[in-house]
Amino acid sequence: MSTKAQKKGFGATIWDYLTTVDHKKIAILYLIAGGLFFLIGGIEAMMIRIQLAIPDNNFVSAGLYNEVLTMHGTTMIFLAAMPLVFAFMNAVMPLQIGARDVAFPFINSLGFWFFFFGGVFLNLSWFLGGAPDAGWTSYASLSKESPGHGIDFYSLGLQLSGFGTLMGGINFLVTIINMRAPGMTYMRMPMFTWTTFVTSALILFAFPPLTVGLFLMTFDRMFGAQFFDVAGGGNTIIWEHLFWIFGHPEVYILILPAFGIFSEIIPVFSRKRLFGYSSMVFATVLIGFLGFMVWAHHMFTVGLGNVANAIFAIATMTIAVPTGMKIFNWLFTMWGGNLKFTTPMLWSVAFIPSFLMGGVTGVMLAAAPADYQYHDTYFVVAHFHYVIVGGVVFAILAGTQFYWPKMFGTMLNEVLGKITFWTFLIGFHLTFFIQHFLGLMGMPRRIWKFLPNQGLDTGNLISSVGAAFMAFGVIVMLINIIITTVQNKRVGNDPWGDGRTLEWAIPSPPPFYNFKQLPLVRGVDTWWIEKMEGKKELTPAEPLGDIHMPDASILPVVISGGLFIAAFGALYHGDKGNTWGLPVLIIGIGIALLGMLIRSVKDYHGFHIHKEELLEDDKDKGVKA
Repeated sequence: MSTKAQKKGFGATIWDYLTTVDHKKIAILYLIAGGLFFLIGGIEAMMIRIQLAIPDNNFVSAGLYNEVLTMHGTTMIFLAAMPLVFAFMNAVMPLQIGARDVAFPFINSLGFWFFFFGGVFLNLSWFLGGAPDAGWTSYASLSKESPGHGIDFYSLGLQLSGFGTLMGGINFLVTIINMRAPGMTYMRMPMFTWTTFVTSALILFAFPPLTVGLFLMTFDRMFGAQFFDVAGGGNTIIWEHLFWIFGHPEVYILILPAFGIFSEIIPVFSRKRLFGYSSMVFATVLIGFLGFMVWAHHMFTVGLGNVANAIFAIATMTIAVPTGMKIFNWLFTMWGGNLKFTTPMLWSVAFIPSFLMGGVTGVMLAAAPADYQYHDTYFVVAHFHYVIVGGVVFAILAGTQFYWPKMFGTMLNEVLGKITFWTFLIGFHLTFFIQHFLGLMGMPRRIWKFLPNQGLDTGNLISSVGAAFMAFGVIVMLINIIITTVQNKRVGNDPWGDGRTLEWAIPSPPPFYNFKQLPLVRGVDTWWIEKMEGKKELTPAEPLGDIHMPDASILPVVISGGLFIAAFGALYHGDKGNTWGLPVLIIGIGIALLGMLIRSVKDYHGFHIHKEELLEDDKDKGVKA
C-alpha cells in the first residue's frame, strides 16, 4: 500500500492517468478536458461578441463567423457542459451510494477516451481546411450544401464522442441499480445520485436518435445517399426531428445534474434537510419523462399543423410544473435555515431567479402562435442562455468550488471565488438580459453584422461588455485553481463542516478503494445521522476484509485512438486523387479491433488489497494526525 501513496514523477503520473480505470481519476480527466473545451468555447463566444459589439464590424469575415458560431455551440454543449457534468457524476455518485467504483471501470475509461478523441477530432477541423459552418444544430438543408470537410468533422467527431457518453450513461445506470451500499434504498439516495440516475436513462434513449441522424448525414455527404435530399426523394425535416428528439432531452441531460448539485449545496449551507425530498424525486423523474414529449416545440414554424403544435405546446407548458415544484422546495429548504453564504451557496441563490427567468421565457416560446414572432430571433438566444448558463454553468462553477476539496484535498480561495461569482453574475445578466429586447426588436440570431441606426447599437454593445465581465470571472477562477494547487493546504474529511451525505465521511481526496468497509445506510443524509449521534466514522455494514480492485489498462486509449485514426481515413477517402484514405481507415479499424481482441482473450483478474495493508494505512493516518 505504501507504494501507492508515494509521489510519482511526471512521466509516471501521465502513464497513471492514461491507464487508470479509477472513477475519481477519470473524473479529473473529464474536469481537465471539459475545462479546456470550455475555455475554447469561451474564446469563440468572445469572438462572436467582439464582432457584434459595434455596427457594420469586420472583425471576422462572414464565413469565419459561421464557423466560430457553429463551433461555439457545438463545443459548449457536447464538449464542455456534458463532460463537466460527467466529471461530477464520476467523482461524487459512487461515493454517495457507498460503492468502491462504478460497475464497469474499463468501460468508464473507454467512454472518456471516446469523448476526448471525438472532441480533439472535431477541433482539428480548424487546422485542416475549415470548421463546421451550418450552426450547432447542423440542419440538413445547410449542411448538405456546406463545402469542404467541416460538416464531416462534425458528424464523425460527434459520433465518436456520443458513443463515449452512451457508455457512461449505461455504466452509471448499472452502478446505481446494483452497487448501492447495504440499507441504501432508492428513497434514501441523495438527490445528486437521483439526478444522475434519471440523466443516465435519458442518455440511453436520447443519444441513439442523434447517432442515427449523424450516420445518415455521413452517408449523404460521403457516399451520395439522399436521406435528406428532397430532389432524390429524401426529407430535410427528418433531420430536425432526429436532432431534436435528442436535442430536447439533452437540455435535461445537462440541467438535471445541475439541479442535483444545487440540491446538495443548499441543505449543507442551510443546515437543514432538503425540503420535500419525495416530491423532488417525483419531479426529477417526471421532468425526465416529459423531456421526451416536447421536442417539436423547436419546430412550430415548419408546418406540422395546428394539432401537432397544440400538443407540443401543452406538453412544453406542463414540464414547467415539476420544475416549479423544485424551485419552491429549494426556497423552503432555505426558509428558516441557518444560512452560510459561501461561494457555492451564492451560486445556488443566484441560480434560482436566473433559471426562473429562462423558464418564464420558455413558457412564452411554448405558445405556438407567439413563437412565430420569437422564432430565430435573439429572444431565443437569450432564453437558451438563461437556461444553460444560468442553470448548468452556474452549477458547474458552484460544484467546482463545493467538491474541489473532496476531489483534490485542497480548498479553493473563498475571496477569489466570490470575485468570480460577482463578475460572472453581473456579466451574465448584462450579456443576455438585453438580448431579449434585441430579439423583440427584430434582430435575427446567427447574424454576422447589423447596420447602424437600426436601434440595435446600444444593446449589442452592452451585451459585449457583459461577455468581457464573464471572461474576467473565468480568468479569476483559473488563477484561484493555480494558487490553490501551488499552496497545497490539505483539508479534512468534511471541510465545509456540515456535509450530510456519505462522500463527506471519508478522507479528502478519497483513498483509491473509497471505503475500507462498506457503510450501513440508515436513512437519507446518512453522514448527518451519524454525526448527530456523536460518531466520528460511519457504521460499517461488513467486517474488515480484503478488497478486490480492477487492473489498470491502456486498451481504452488504443481502441478509441484506433477509431480516431480511422475517422481521418473515412473523411478523406472520397477526395479525388486520394490514395491514403482507405489504408488509414483500415489501419485505424484494425488497431481498434486488435485492442478489443486483446481485451476479450486476455484475463484481467485485478488485484487484492489485503486487510493488513488497510490496517497499516490506518496507522499511517494516525501518525500523520
